[in-house]
Amino acid sequence: MNDSHAVVVGGGIGGLSAALALRRHGWRVTVLERAPELREVGAGLTLMANALRGLDALGLGPAVRCGDHAEAPGGIRDRRGRWLSRVDGAEMIRQLGTAALGVHRATLHRILRDALPASSVRTGTDVEQVGSGPDHAEVRYRGPDGPQTLAADLVVGADGLRSRLRAQLWPEIPAPVYAGSTAWRTAIAFSEPVPAAITWGPAAEFGMVPLGGGQVYWYAALTAPPGGHAPDELAAVREQLGDWHAPIPALLAATPPGVLLRNDIHHLATPLPSYVRGRVALLGDAAHAMTPNLGQGAGQAIEDAVVLGAVCAGGAEGLPAALAAYDRLRRPRSQAIARAAFRAGRYGQQLRNPLAVAVRDTALRLTPARAALRGMARYADWLPPAEPS
Repeated sequence: MNDSHAVVVGGGIGGLSAALALRRHGWRVTVLERAPELREVGAGLTLMANALRGLDALGLGPAVRCGDHAEAPGGIRDRRGRWLSRVDGAEMIRQLGTAALGVHRATLHRILRDALPASSVRTGTDVEQVGSGPDHAEVRYRGPDGPQTLAADLVVGADGLRSRLRAQLWPEIPAPVYAGSTAWRTAIAFSEPVPAAITWGPAAEFGMVPLGGGQVYWYAALTAPPGGHAPDELAAVREQLGDWHAPIPALLAATPPGVLLRNDIHHLATPLPSYVRGRVALLGDAAHAMTPNLGQGAGQAIEDAVVLGAVCAGGAEGLPAALAAYDRLRRPRSQAIARAAFRAGRYGQQLRNPLAVAVRDTALRLTPARAALRGMARYADWLPPAEPS
């Protein structure tokens, strides 16, 4: 132990990954989570090769892979079920070294949480102020026992899309903006095999990911005004997409009432000029909230965490140079992926004009599968930094 102390604000996937990465390099870590208990709200996600390599670097790769995960070929279809582009699983492994993996968010969160000592996590904590001086930082929060102050050598802002730390320390950056789409998502029991596939229709998208263990994660997204709600959200999805190709109607029929989450999609449209201010570093959605169109939100948060841990391996000594390295290594890549994800949504799910849709679909059908996979692989092709000797 080097006795350097880091306070991580936020106990989601990015925050817990950062806490583990720093602990692996000798830091004492305190995680402050606003919720009264440490749990993940959500459905499923896809872990690409970069995310799996990051979890390997945290020592959690085997735990994530050991479940009954289904591997199924997939790709992109139109609403009648015709394949526009197929993913060759063997070719993906050849290019990236591993296939993508579907996992429930709660499962990944539990694996991360269980790898941390319970004493390092404080729930029910509302962070009110963070101060950062040349030699130390200070976090003021209100917890179950009233106002508290924690001294730290490093503060990690992993407090998500509506990050208070970002708003406090980067007041010139506008709040996240609506990306133009609303999305429904859930994970359900479903015994029939399904591919990991996306279906595009005019201004609409449906995705399905097998999670293994007889579970399937599905989501739907529509271009719509923000703030919409329906008395019966499942009925609203069925009305829009219920006549699409199989197994979409069966997945909707197998979804119990009351399990569907609906959220408008927001992103950080104004990129941060730096992820670092003093002794505070942002990561994950707090730093680069992106649309989900490339499936890289969790993967980029895990990458952030692994790199932050690696550059801070020397402890608090030399921290300014370490945080400068973190910003240099992470900001260009994560912001480029955020831009690409937004573009992917514009030319994918949000495309509405029939002629434009026909041109896009034809271009996809004519693109060789290997070339399409190379285009996807450039986002997933990432290696963690070498461990310091």
